[in-house]
Amino acid sequence: MAETGQGLRRIMRILSAIVLIVIGGIHLFLVFDGVGGLLGVLFVLNAIAGIVLGVGTAAARGRLLKITTVLGLLFTIASLLALVLALTVGLFGITEVWTFTLVPETVVVDAVGVVLLAITSVVVLRKASTK
Repeated sequence: MAETGQGLRRIMRILSAIVLIVIGGIHLFLVFDGVGGLLGVLFVLNAIAGIVLGVGTAAARGRLLKITTVLGLLFTIASLLALVLALTVGLFGITEVWTFTLVPETVVVDAVGVVLLAITSVVVLRKASTK
């Protein structure tokens, strides 16, 4: 049974890391695709955070893994929330439309990421509490 739990943790960590890196990659792509100004700066920061958290989720151990996983979840929620706000009421004076490059894809990736990282966080934190 312990091997099954360990296998699940590993799979969830890998999937979560991939989603975080993809979120960062989407934002980096959009910067290279011409998004500039304040939004471009925020996208660069988002790209760096997504990639760092993705690598951390895949590579970290112990307490650092718990922190990285929860931060990855919060980051993904914030990324999705920021996009939804930009699509609806605006955010920092920035409004977005569904037809802009990769907007629908980003909503899907972020939503899947929230679910994956929520499960991964529970699995990682549960492992810590059962020791």
